Amino acid sequence: MKVLMFGWEFPPKIYGGLAVATYGIIKGLSVQGDVETTLCMPKPCGDEEKFLNIIGMNQVPVVWRDADYDYVKSHIGPGMTPELYYDLRNHIYADFSYMHVNDLGCMEFAGGYPSNLNDEINNFSIIAGVVARQQQFDIIHAHDWLTYPAGVHAKMVSGKPLCIHVHATDFDRSRGKVNPTVYGIEKNGMDYADCIMCVSELTRRTVINEYHQDPRKVFAVHNAVYPLSQEYQDIPRPVHDKEKVVTFLGRITMQKGPEYFVEAAAMVLRRTRNIRFVMAGSGDMMNAMINLAAERGIADRFHFPGFMKGRQVYEVYKNSDVFVMPSVSEPFGIAPLEAMQCGTPSIISKQSGCGEILTNVIKTDYWDIHAMADYIHAICTQPALFNYLQEEGKKEVDGITWEKVALKVRGLYENALKNYNR
Repeated sequence: MKVLMFGWEFPPKIYGGLAVATYGIIKGLSVQGDVETTLCMPKPCGDEEKFLNIIGMNQVPVVWRDADYDYVKSHIGPGMTPELYYDLRNHIYADFSYMHVNDLGCMEFAGGYPSNLNDEINNFSIIAGVVARQQQFDIIHAHDWLTYPAGVHAKMVSGKPLCIHVHATDFDRSRGKVNPTVYGIEKNGMDYADCIMCVSELTRRTVINEYHQDPRKVFAVHNAVYPLSQEYQDIPRPVHDKEKVVTFLGRITMQKGPEYFVEAAAMVLRRTRNIRFVMAGSGDMMNAMINLAAERGIADRFHFPGFMKGRQVYEVYKNSDVFVMPSVSEPFGIAPLEAMQCGTPSIISKQSGCGEILTNVIKTDYWDIHAMADYIHAICTQPALFNYLQEEGKKEVDGITWEKVALKVRGLYENALKNYNR
């Protein structure tokens, strides 16, 4: 089976959970032996792993340029060969000379989430038309709203079935203040999709109820984690006899509920001053959270180390006695699983999709700062509770693998192909 996949992020360039999930699914599919995935992404860095085919959309020509072989070879960038470039050039389907392109007829991408994101999403979908005409594939898989237009275009060009993956909706990102442009892109992708994969039952219900989709084509496919590498396993776990450490790690945005973490911290610190709180990450609410911590008189117990990546993330997990994810609306949430892998007990909001598959975690409503504070204090002061959550949580998460997720994805591919060809 050949899969043409559209994604916006992929390791080692990680902006959030989307990169991790995309990697996990493709890696899980690859071990099945008979699934070949071609991932189209805006701007590869060249350091991606080689177990899949990658097409950089910034390397696909949409305007004919008479470039010789040696020039293409020296200027096209990582991963793309001159032969593939010329074959793609032969599949340009319209006059895009009015677009801003480079000397190879390719559009540039900033990578990540630039201020002109809507333009880049549109350009990505234009280029998808060239790729879909040139590539041979059985099914299309588009990750998140950024790539839905590309997936729809590829379906219209190829006549192949489209699966879309809903990692989050704008209802999650905006606390209900939905951006009509984003909603329109999401709904159009869902309307055209033959199969909609949602990262939780929580997200599945949102897709059915808010986007008016047929429940028969909407499925919950929960995320997973990969086993810790030896490098991360070897990171030491310090023993905090005198002071415990409680951590929030993620985007500091309204979706993640950072203010509830600060308020719960203030309540805990009224009982004891022997706990330090860490809010790791970055986002548009960071300054507001720094000010809130100061207003609550806990700035001396609160730390803001900034954005973490790679090994830093796991060092933070291992240095924590409690991990807290108080998200207001979390479609899934991989972070608690990663923390539990590291032996860190976790508290999550009941509004988090990962709670559907996790038993050995503490669950509270995101707004219930009293309960959150009680549980933080209990885990920090009761060794028996800490040890139970540490041991049972790690055991539970070790059984949640991307290989199992990929088997379910494979089954949904086969079901979509069967129904599409009737």
